[in-house]
Amino acid sequence: MASFTYVLQGYPKGRLDGVARAPQRLAVVDLSRDGTVAGYFTRDEIARVRATGKLVLAYFEIGSIEEFRTDFAEVDQDLLLHTWPDWPDEHFARYWEERWWEQVVRPRLDRALETGFDGVYLDTPLAYEEIDLARVPGETRATLGRKMADLVIRISRHAKERRPGFAIVPQNSPELRHFPGYADAIDGIGMEELFFRATDDPCREEWCDQNLADTLALKALGKAVLATDYAVDPANVEAACAHYRRHAIAGNVTVVDLDRVSPPCASK
Repeated sequence: MASFTYVLQGYPKGRLDGVARAPQRLAVVDLSRDGTVAGYFTRDEIARVRATGKLVLAYFEIGSIEEFRTDFAEVDQDLLLHTWPDWPDEHFARYWEERWWEQVVRPRLDRALETGFDGVYLDTPLAYEEIDLARVPGETRATLGRKMADLVIRISRHAKERRPGFAIVPQNSPELRHFPGYADAIDGIGMEELFFRATDDPCREEWCDQNLADTLALKALGKAVLATDYAVDPANVEAACAHYRRHAIAGNVTVVDLDRVSPPCASK
């Protein structure tokens, strides 16, 4: 698989027709067409996309929650921490608490299983890096990392007990592979901004190299890699595609809003 499509909003008429028509053989879509519980995609809708030969992964967050989600109001407010500066309506959470599992993660995971998705695409594992340590006395980056790895492992165990072969694909934080049990629990890694940061900004920082090294280490273990880069300049789009070919990973060059099916990289 050389490419995939990743669309989280802007579904025309609330439908997945554009995703179904996309040439890519894997699609990542939100659990909900509009962020509401009433707007959850149905089993029939996902089945129609899968009937085109695609694998379909359900996107949801595991380390934070957005205010526009209707399940936000159902979460115990003491589970919520500070917001993300870049996303002021998104709250980091005490993701290691049993109540977070019961109120947020397990219901979303069970919804994905019941709706017939092929797997899940888990966003915000990097909450462990972003949470203000002053708000969680006694925690360190290492303990928060271990707890995030444990959450992903729990997600994997819960899902695979119910449906063997169900794919577990966390997004970002490939360094979590260093925690025992983590790599065995996942089937792939989704990576943003391996080569181009939003937007058209080549990723040249030291952490870019480390992300790539950890990502390729997971690939060497047989894990799928789904790389998303943000670029619109044709030269940068082609440069990102060249990186995907060089490293033999699946790629998607798109826009930050993730509101469209972007064309796959041209074959070379």
